[in-house]
Amino acid sequence: MSDAPDREGTGAPRLEEVSEGIFAYVQPDGTWWINNTGFLTGARGVVSVDACSTERRTRAYLDAIRSVTSRPVRTLVNTHHHGDHTFGNYLFSGATVVGHERSREGVIAWGKPFDEPFWTKVDWGDVEIEPPFLTYTDGVTLWVDDLRCEVRYVGTPAHTPADSIVWIPERRVLFCGDLLFNGGTPFLMQGSVAGAIKVLSEVLAPLDAATIVPGHGPVAGPELIDDVLGYLRFVQSTAASAKSAGLSPLEAARETDLGPYSELTDSERLVGNLYRAYAELDGAEPGAQIDLFAAMNDMVTYNGGRPLTCRA
Repeated sequence: MSDAPDREGTGAPRLEEVSEGIFAYVQPDGTWWINNTGFLTGARGVVSVDACSTERRTRAYLDAIRSVTSRPVRTLVNTHHHGDHTFGNYLFSGATVVGHERSREGVIAWGKPFDEPFWTKVDWGDVEIEPPFLTYTDGVTLWVDDLRCEVRYVGTPAHTPADSIVWIPERRVLFCGDLLFNGGTPFLMQGSVAGAIKVLSEVLAPLDAATIVPGHGPVAGPELIDDVLGYLRFVQSTAASAKSAGLSPLEAARETDLGPYSELTDSERLVGNLYRAYAELDGAEPGAQIDLFAAMNDMVTYNGGRPLTCRA
């Protein structure tokens, strides 16, 4: 772990054994492009949940796995297509990369990493695009020795068009990707606000997970679901009021008192979330195409015209 990233405003990544043989790899401070991963250890190999955004961060994660076991990573599950969870896929030599078929499409469509003009400069490393090559439509079951791990598509666009969870029912441990952020502002610009509310209420909450590894931020318990639901409903109500008043998403964000959500990191995401919520008020289906570049440009404007801070 000596090469683990440690930037100003962040801390070194840490391993947490959340259940016997199941580890969360938590990367502070959980802001733009700084995600969580995790892995399960077995007698014959390791199952990893997601990769990291940069070459350096992914290599540090692989070192962390090797600090626990000498067994190889045989399977890598991508919870969704975003690069902070997939750009490091290519470093998992010999592993089967598993993901939803639309996540594969998303990885290919996104292509190589970029930062400016939307984010501050990032040292990505020599990233090669490696999309999932074993795909599913509804889900797949993985076994780590005798431990059942259910990889499930959540059924509707939420954080992205095709989010998946990794659920270990025997241990009540849930890896949920970016369906949940802990301490950071949720981001639905490429997915659906309404869809995320449905997924959290009807898919995640009924699992009754004891331990949740979110896509960003500290490991949590089931109370995190209600916390994020509160923010999503706040976005919906803000959008309904502001749209009826004739405000643009950027104007609405500027006039919005974030109240209890003011301490969440990356508050500029409110603008992108409002773009999505406005589209849904106009009747757009979950995950329908919206003007992502306009939304990102307005997020930068909300941020004082400066690129969004990325410490990856």
